[in-house]
Amino acid sequence: MTDPVLFALAVLALLATPGPTNTLLATAGASGGFRRSLLLVPAEAAGYLLAISFIFTLLGPAVAALPALGLALRVLVGAYLLHVAWKLWRAAPGRLAAGLVTPARVFLTTLFNPKALVFALGIVPLGAEGGALYLAAFALLTMMVALGWIGVGALLGQAAQSSGHGALVPRIGAAAVGAFALMLLAAPLLR
Repeated sequence: MTDPVLFALAVLALLATPGPTNTLLATAGASGGFRRSLLLVPAEAAGYLLAISFIFTLLGPAVAALPALGLALRVLVGAYLLHVAWKLWRAAPGRLAAGLVTPARVFLTTLFNPKALVFALGIVPLGAEGGALYLAAFALLTMMVALGWIGVGALLGQAAQSSGHGALVPRIGAAAVGAFALMLLAAPLLR
């Protein structure tokens, strides 16, 4: 996708779609506030950049040659997301801000995010002339959308706290991440 406008629109549309990373960003914003969650933004960008580069150069061709590898990766990612959901479910609201939604967790969740496959194999034109510029633009758009998810989470967290429902924040995040994990694990069974 080498048209800059279509590229930006496709990236923004997919990044804005709820997913495991966005759920963690919003949950962190809701529990820890906007400012305390800013360290998560470069972690997400780094996770996507590494995943896209790796998928484009190595993983995409390997999965095309060995479809069972794709299924194994899906199971591993689904298991990791279930683990994250379990940790969020068991967390007290203050613990989220104190270290459960960390840059490392956001990085790993983003690294394993299924959206990276779509970016690497269909949207970010790494093999085209100026591929590095598209990757840099992708990083910038990623950080802008991450700030939006953190901001939305912070606003929802303030509303939950003021209405006495702050304890629901980690549970809602856990349910969303768990749902993504179950969809990822169940999709091959439904074919």
